[in-house]
Amino acid sequence: MNLARRSLLAAAALPLARPALAQAWPARPIRVLVPFAAGGAADSAARTILPRMGERLSATFVVENRTGAGGSIGGAEVARSAADGYTLLWDASSHIVNHALLRGLTFDYTTAFLPVSQVCTFPQVVAVKADFAARDIGAFIAAAKARPNTINMGTQGNATAGHLGLARFAREAGIEVQHIPYRGGADAARDLAAGNLDGVFITALSARPVVDSGRARFLAVATARRIANLPDVPTLAESGLPGFDVSEWVGLFAPAGTPAEIAARLHEALAAALAEEEVRARLDRLGAVPVGSDPAGFGRFVTEGRAAMTTLVREANIRIE
Repeated sequence: MNLARRSLLAAAALPLARPALAQAWPARPIRVLVPFAAGGAADSAARTILPRMGERLSATFVVENRTGAGGSIGGAEVARSAADGYTLLWDASSHIVNHALLRGLTFDYTTAFLPVSQVCTFPQVVAVKADFAARDIGAFIAAAKARPNTINMGTQGNATAGHLGLARFAREAGIEVQHIPYRGGADAARDLAAGNLDGVFITALSARPVVDSGRARFLAVATARRIANLPDVPTLAESGLPGFDVSEWVGLFAPAGTPAEIAARLHEALAAALAEEEVRARLDRLGAVPVGSDPAGFGRFVTEGRAAMTTLVREANIRIE
């Protein structure tokens, strides 16, 4: 066989190489690092969805909780893992803010990961104690302007989605409030129920039991659109803050360099799992809204969100204490 013919045959074979590689995956269990505590919302969503993805991929997903440093300990392990589809990161919205808050990171969030899909969101809400005078966001803003830095608002912790949402709300509304960070939304909700807080900026899941008990009431949701299980609660955007949209979320990431075919197969399995009625019912009980964006769409979301959060952290002087 002459050299020209061998070259043509080699060239013809090239397009088959990567699909064949992708078809061989997965050949062993896939580790998914969740950088948050077992039993929390992010972990519970992972343990709901990943087994269904495994059924579609004929794969076993093994969840490992690697907590600490705002999620960056788990992130660091995935960042230094092989880009072969066998180690993944199930991260939250801290993914787009940690670079602006944490010193001494051993990896770069902007280059270390391939976004696969935004899995779901956990809508944030503004709620106030039952005897707080304001009945809507407009009245709340008026009260805060009349009494600067005297209204205390709880969140699920420093630099969390609730804290970032509250900072953005205060900035766009032109008000000053006292931020009271807790070790989770449930703790903030308990103090709201006891009347120790004027209000909270936490997930709907954490706030709803207190509201349902009559000890607090919703003023607004922080999502771009109203949410299905709170259809009568207006958005902050409807309430005079156009474009406002801040949610906690979880997403699936792979190490940078992971083949696009593997990312596509992961997304397809995830989207199929999210379409199951049982999965959606379980997520609803967690206060989660399914998303299932594709890798390109999630990549744009991460890039835009990181830019916005970097600006917010700087302008609001947000620090991890």
